[in-house]
Amino acid sequence: MKTDKKLIGAGLLTAITASLCCITPVLGLVAGTSGLASTFSWLEPLRPYFIGLTILVLGFAWYQKLKPQKQIDCNCETEKKPKFIQSKMFLGIVTAFAIVMLAFPYYSSIFYPKTEKQIIVVDKSNIQKAEFTISGMTCASCGEHVNHEVNKLTGIISSNASYENGNAIVEFDNSKTNISEIEKAINSTGYSVTDKK
Repeated sequence: MKTDKKLIGAGLLTAITASLCCITPVLGLVAGTSGLASTFSWLEPLRPYFIGLTILVLGFAWYQKLKPQKQIDCNCETEKKPKFIQSKMFLGIVTAFAIVMLAFPYYSSIFYPKTEKQIIVVDKSNIQKAEFTISGMTCASCGEHVNHEVNKLTGIISSNASYENGNAIVEFDNSKTNISEIEKAINSTGYSVTDKK
C-alpha cells in the first residue's frame, strides 16, 4: 500500500530530523570537519514537535497495520503475502530505528574519544581558569564536541562544556596556551563564544 510507505517514510524522516542537531556534531567529528557541528542547531527548539509528529505518524501506521480487515464473502483468491516493505516486521524495524534516533542525544557522548593525557605543570602560578559563554549548544553531544576540540590544545588541564549552562569552564597552563587560542578552538566547532571571564 502506498499509504503505508508514505507513513513509514514520514516516520523515519521526522525521527531523523528530531535528532539532526545532535547527530551533526558526531558526523563532523567522524568527517574531521568540526565546523559542521552547529549547522542544524536551529532545529533544537522544534525537537519536541518532531518527536510528537514521529510518534503520531508511527502510531497511525501501526493502527493501520493492526486494525482488523473487513472480510468480504466471495469466492475470490485469498490475499497474497505482502512485500517485506509492507510487513509488520519492516514497520517494527522502522519503529526501532526511530526510537534509536529519538534517543540519540542521551547517548551521543559515547562516540567521542576520551582524551587521556599526561599533564605536566612546571609552575602552579601558571594555572588559570576561564569561563566561556557559548551560544548554539543544544545537547550533550555539543558539549562533548567543544571539550574534544579544546583538549587538542597543549596545556589544557580540564575542559567542562555544558549545554545546559551554555558555557565551558577550562583550566589551563597559561605558559602553554592562552584564552584567545581556547576561544578559537571553541569557535572552530561552529558554536560561538559570546563572553569570557
